Amino acid sequence: MFSKSGHDKGGAFIVIDIEEEFLYIVDGKRRTLEKPKRKKIKHVQKTNYVDDGIKDKIENGSYILDADIVKALKKYINN
Repeated sequence: MFSKSGHDKGGAFIVIDIEEEFLYIVDGKRRTLEKPKRKKIKHVQKTNYVDDGIKDKIENGSYILDADIVKALKKYINN
């Protein structure tokens, strides 16, 4: 997904958690897994892209590295 507003406008992110009207998003660089950005759903552009590796790790409760996030976003952006 992409941010539609704020300082991170136009940036690509991965959603790691959803809480009511808020998403917790990371990019692996400025917004790490330890400090995700809390953003309202209306301020993001949904892309319908799901990285299977990240999805599996989240569902299984496996450890995810910021490098995994960066790699997944790079793969998406380069397609």
